[in-house]
Amino acid sequence: METGSTPEQGVAPGRPVIETHVALVGDGADIAQARDLAVAFLVRVRADYGLDVSQRAVDLTQLVVSELVTNARKYAPGPVLLDLRILGDAVEVAVWDSDPTLPIARAADAGRIGQHGLEIVMAVAQAFEAQREPVGKRIIARLALTAP
Repeated sequence: METGSTPEQGVAPGRPVIETHVALVGDGADIAQARDLAVAFLVRVRADYGLDVSQRAVDLTQLVVSELVTNARKYAPGPVLLDLRILGDAVEVAVWDSDPTLPIARAADAGRIGQHGLEIVMAVAQAFEAQREPVGKRIIARLALTAP
C-alpha cells in the first residue's frame, strides 16, 4: 500500500492518499490475486487508518475487481493494471488494459447466459466511467465504504 501527501482530486487537504497498485501479467492466478489484493487493501484501510469499511463494501469491491479484471483478461492482450484508492467515503477501483475499445452495457436480458459483468458493476457502483487512454482504456468504478 502506498501513501502520500500530494493533493488529489477527492482527497481532503492534509489527508494522506491511501492507494495500492498492481500489474497483473496474464497468468491464471490474476483474477484471484486481484480479489485478494482488494480485500487486503480494505482490511488494512480499516485497521491502519480507522476508516469505517463495511463488510458490504469489501464484498462489492471484491466483486467489481473480479468482473473488471476478468473482462480485461478476456478482451485485451498484455498486462492489466489495477489501482485501488480511497476517495473520501468511497473506494475507487480502476482497471487499465491495452484494448482501446470502450465497453458497452447491454440491455438487461434474463435469458442471456453470460456477459452480465458490466451490468453488475454499474448496478452496485456509486459512479462508473470508461475512458480511452493514449494506449488502451481505463475503467473506473467507485463504491461506498459504508452500507447505505
